[in-house]
Amino acid sequence: MESNNTAISFANVGARYDDNMREVLSDVSFNISAGAFYFLSGASGAGKTTLLRLIYQLHLPCRGQIKLFGRVTNDMTRDEISALRHKMAIVFQEYSLLSHMSVFDNVALPLRVRGLPESKIKKLVVKVLEWVGLAKYADANPKTLSGGQQQRVSVARAIIIQPAILLADEPTGNLDDENASRLMELFIQMNKTFGTTIILATHSTKLMETYKFPIIHVENHRVSFSESRTTPTQTTQNTTQKIWKGPKPQNYFAELSKQFDDIGNV
Repeated sequence: MESNNTAISFANVGARYDDNMREVLSDVSFNISAGAFYFLSGASGAGKTTLLRLIYQLHLPCRGQIKLFGRVTNDMTRDEISALRHKMAIVFQEYSLLSHMSVFDNVALPLRVRGLPESKIKKLVVKVLEWVGLAKYADANPKTLSGGQQQRVSVARAIIIQPAILLADEPTGNLDDENASRLMELFIQMNKTFGTTIILATHSTKLMETYKFPIIHVENHRVSFSESRTTPTQTTQNTTQKIWKGPKPQNYFAELSKQFDDIGNV
C-alpha cells in the first residue's frame, strides 16, 4: 500500500523494447519507501537494468503506472521529467563519462548544470574525489584510467548532487574487495546521513551476504522481494571493523553534508 513516505511506486507495470517482442518485465507492482536500501538481483538479461531505466525515466512502460515522489510519471512532459531527474542519480555499467573532459570536470558537471558557484564546486569535487581515492587523477582524461577507476569517477559524479534516489547498476563489478567495500560504505553513509533511497544492482553473492540489505529479485519477467535476516546496521559495523581502510565515513559525511546544504540554496 502506498504511503506519503513512498519514493517509488509501480502498479501493474509492463515493459518491452519492441511492440512485437515479449515483455521484459510483466505485472510489476511494488512500493519503496524513502530512505530504503535494496540490492537488485537477477541473472544477466533478466531485466535489472530495464527496471532501473524505468525508475529513472529513460524507458517508458508499455502499460501500468509509475509514481516517483508521489507524482504519476506516465504523462509528464520532457521538462517535468528533467526536473524529476534532478532529484535522482544513476550509475551505469558503461560509466558514461565524457572523454573530452577531465575527471574533475566530469564530476563537476551536474553541479555546474545547477549553477553552483565554482568556489563551492571545487570544494565538493575535491572532497568526493578524495573519498573515492582518485584525487591525484583530477586532471586526467577518463580514457587513461582503468575500468575500476572510471567506475569510481562515475559514482563520484552521481553522488555529488546528494540525490534523493540513487540507482546503481553493478557499481562494484570491476573493483577489488577493498575498493568495493569503500564504495559500499559510501552508499551506506549516504543512505544513513542523507536518507538517500538506494537500489544497487549486483551479481555478487558475496556482497549481498556481507551487507544484509533486503533484495529485489528479477526472474521470469517478474519482480519479488526478500528481507534480510540481520539488520543493515549490525552488518555494516561488523564489516567496517574487518575491511574498512579508508577515512571514517561518519566524519567525512558530517563535514561534506554541511557543504551539500549549499546546493539546495542555489
